[in-house]
Amino acid sequence: MAVLAPTPADALALKAKLFRGFADPSRLAILECLREGPRTVGEVVRLTGLSQPNVSNHLQCLWDCGLVQRHRQGRFVRYHLSDPRVAALLALANQLLAEVARGVYQCTRYADAQR
Repeated sequence: MAVLAPTPADALALKAKLFRGFADPSRLAILECLREGPRTVGEVVRLTGLSQPNVSNHLQCLWDCGLVQRHRQGRFVRYHLSDPRVAALLALANQLLAEVARGVYQCTRYADAQR
């Protein structure tokens, strides 16, 4: 049975879904934390200031979506980015933001939960 290629609309919808993984401030904080290396849930909690249930929930979401992986180390589970391109994408976002931050900050078309 032949596998059909996704339509352009399906490809765009899938890409938008990927970026939703990066759009949530808690998930983004966790991904940024994991850029520095593997971490336990407790370490992520301490470094991000998020609650343990929040971190656990978002790590499960990021794992389900394939953005992080986990492995058991003794009695702890350590999480890490699933692919070096996740870190590269975050770094590229920082570089781009350094150039367009004013416009992004002033943009009124996107809701900003942090304001």
